[in-house]
Amino acid sequence: MEPLNAEDPVSIGPFRLLGRLGAGGMGRVFLARSAGGRTVAVKVVHAELAARDEFRRRFAREVAALEQVGGTGTAPVLGSDTAAESPWVAVGYVPGPSLRAVVGDEFGPLPAATVRTLASGLARALTHVHTAGLVHRDLKPSNVLLTVDGPQIIDFGIARAVETVTDGGLTSTGAVVGSPGFMSPEQVRGEKLTAASDIFCLGSVLVYAATGQAPFGTADSGVHATMFRIAHDEPDLGDLPAELAGLVRACLAKDPAARPTAAELVETITVADPWLPAEVLARLGRHAARVLEAEATTSAGATDGTAGPGRPGDPTPPPAPTARKRRRGGLIAAATALVVAAAATLTYVFWPDPDPGTGGDKQKNRAAGQTGEVSARPSGIVAATFLGAWEGVRSGSADHPRETARIEIGQGAAGSKVAVYVQVSEERLCMGRSRLVSADEDKVVLGESDVTTSVPAQRCTPAAHQTLTLRSPDVLEWSSGAAKAIFRKAGTGTSVVPEPLLGRWKMENDPLIFGRNRDRYSDEVTITQGPVGAAVFRRVHVYPRTDDEGNETSESLVCTFTAILAGTGTPLVVGPSTAVPDASDRGCERADISGYLAVDRFKGRERLLVFPMMDGEPGEYYRV
Repeated sequence: MEPLNAEDPVSIGPFRLLGRLGAGGMGRVFLARSAGGRTVAVKVVHAELAARDEFRRRFAREVAALEQVGGTGTAPVLGSDTAAESPWVAVGYVPGPSLRAVVGDEFGPLPAATVRTLASGLARALTHVHTAGLVHRDLKPSNVLLTVDGPQIIDFGIARAVETVTDGGLTSTGAVVGSPGFMSPEQVRGEKLTAASDIFCLGSVLVYAATGQAPFGTADSGVHATMFRIAHDEPDLGDLPAELAGLVRACLAKDPAARPTAAELVETITVADPWLPAEVLARLGRHAARVLEAEATTSAGATDGTAGPGRPGDPTPPPAPTARKRRRGGLIAAATALVVAAAATLTYVFWPDPDPGTGGDKQKNRAAGQTGEVSARPSGIVAATFLGAWEGVRSGSADHPRETARIEIGQGAAGSKVAVYVQVSEERLCMGRSRLVSADEDKVVLGESDVTTSVPAQRCTPAAHQTLTLRSPDVLEWSSGAAKAIFRKAGTGTSVVPEPLLGRWKMENDPLIFGRNRDRYSDEVTITQGPVGAAVFRRVHVYPRTDDEGNETSESLVCTFTAILAGTGTPLVVGPSTAVPDASDRGCERADISGYLAVDRFKGRERLLVFPMMDGEPGEYYRV
């Protein structure tokens, strides 16, 4: 906990602030105490989010839903004001370290028995969350707190509230709800999320708890590369104890329908008590003692007028020092007693392994404290100057490309698939992975490749051998056979679409072209935020249906198309558009040409230009 600074409020609602617990993309979190003496965590939304009316409405709905969650494994909502200038919500404070801190910093991978009990506790908490109609969307090690009584899930509700436009994991504000190393495949693709998404994330959390490694790598190997592996690759479970393999593989099924529900996991897993290793129990005691000591220091400073420069003293007297010492001493004694308690036995109940022959290997957990790097990939040979994304034009010009390519290079050993490529031509988008052949300070050679995405389907062949030669820190030369191109550094991550492109755009119908029936024609484009490989471009085209002689009928066709983001430069490149079956009428025209997007101003208005990746005029759309 950090002390409050001069800009922080003394209190929020009925809660007196004691210190800062942290800050993130959604807002700030304070440690506070109620008038009755209960310790709480107060989460205050950032001003830029609070300024959005739609966010406020969603936030109010989510807080109301959270108040109905109840049950063990989640912190209860103790107060809120969603209409305040800075909306806030107060939840019960959980006096325990995060799973990330315990595994990554202090103890190391947890025993298999502990991980199974962790799985049961988290599944029980998710059962309550899902019953309330919520999806957590950001289940990761730092959002799991460990207590003597079991794990607690924190930080849900605000994440859901940020989703102010789409039903998937992508937001209109340019954020992707979720953490790249612990997202589900459907989250990566920006699809609508269900409770099954949380189960996939649970599987990733369990792998981290048991091995100290994320099953699909971390952002160190490239955010897009990590998300690509989540969507297409099998998890790296090499260090996972065999007795956990069936459970984890079931949770990490690519098909959401194939994953168990939270309730099924609770019914299947038998737990141990006490559930944590003795060293971790001792850590909980020390953690609680530090929090109490920090509270005592803050309260003492508040009552004697020394709360800090520019801060008034708090008139509310704290508990007597002797009582505080007794309380802290009792807590430490209780933790010590738990440390020496004998561990209960665990009856192993296995989730059926879909592939018994690959249920796990014979490697055991590392010793306590030995986590190594939190990565599912080995240390590699690629020079740091090559790491990241590079993009170039293979045909055409930078302003009017006809064929483009992108390659994102991660770290890895020779023979590993370190590169993710995207190649776009007039009627085709191809994505895949390439193996590293060799690397030095100036050159990277890539060999065998495979195709993971083809638009249209089954139209792509694996990329040929590629050589990347560094010309400067931001420029490299790409070659493959006789073909050559200049590539430049490009954006990576989950939010690479330039802000001016985001939002809704609509074509204006010229009455000279559409005549008196122009109101029956509608052409609208929506661009959302997301990573390369996500369907960030969506077009809805409505027009009259015609009869066999070409005459307009009274019926209308609604055709919805999406296109995958293929490049982050200027202009922005998208692959061929494909129809969305569930949102398109039968008989919709095909729209299968790749394109590139640019924004300018025309007669004082913002205009989106959608160019086909061929000779032709752009579609013109104006911001809605």
